[in-house]
Amino acid sequence: MLLAVPNVSEGRDAAVLEAVGEAFAAGGARVLDRHEDPDHNRAVFTLAAEPGTLHEALTNGAREAIEHIDLTRHEGLHPHVGAIDVAPVVFRTPQQRGAALAEALALGDALGELGLPVFLYGLLADGRTRAELRTGGAAGLAQRMADGLRPDFGPDSMHPTAGAVLVAARPPLVAFNLELGPPATADDARAVARAIREGGPAGLPGLRAIGLTLAARGDVAQVSCNDEALALAALLEAVERHAPVAEAELVGLAPQAAFEGWPDRVPIRNRASIEERLSSLGVPKADRRRSR
Repeated sequence: MLLAVPNVSEGRDAAVLEAVGEAFAAGGARVLDRHEDPDHNRAVFTLAAEPGTLHEALTNGAREAIEHIDLTRHEGLHPHVGAIDVAPVVFRTPQQRGAALAEALALGDALGELGLPVFLYGLLADGRTRAELRTGGAAGLAQRMADGLRPDFGPDSMHPTAGAVLVAARPPLVAFNLELGPPATADDARAVARAIREGGPAGLPGLRAIGLTLAARGDVAQVSCNDEALALAALLEAVERHAPVAEAELVGLAPQAAFEGWPDRVPIRNRASIEERLSSLGVPKADRRRSR
């Protein structure tokens, strides 16, 4: 069983998110988790399905997202280039890697048929990153396409309301937010993010981070991270060298091993592991352990 973590550029309209989730399920996927955020205006779904079925389910949900999400009216803090912004297929073991690569290519072809320009990143694109493709947001990508950048699948111009989509096959990655204690500001959060992300003065390998404030939570300063190393305690330690952390938030699911060493003094909202959710599908325990 493979996983996928499609990110949708909608985090405020529950009816739209229900429709997209139901479309994923109608296409044959099990929806393990849905996390939405009104400030980011973004939702992250975690899906599970067999190879061959997963890309069909993702395409079914993308069709619904295209119908309901108009990027020309979108407002939100999170960088994005599309209504279905990114759609990575996730392999939990080395043995699943080949199947995930094939599934991601099938997904790219299917999304292109929907009229979306599809850009591959990561393993399928010689290491090209999401950050490279997202530079300047949807407008920046549209300009680079006008200048000659060609998608891997689909049309050579942006969809008028749904933009483009980024597709990859990758191992698990943890999306994790750390909320700084008062009186931290957006400037404080941005300074912390610059210091700890890969390439920063105290950067952690494989870490991407941005700083912002959340109006829906009373202008709380947040450092929003994507952690490839999966060591959340090390991430917390790095942030606390610069500012106190009041609370953390998991976006989507994480391997159980990512929580090892996490201190009880800092609560994690939405804490849940891939293994816990897969167990609800009746996946054998030995297979769940491989998620680590």
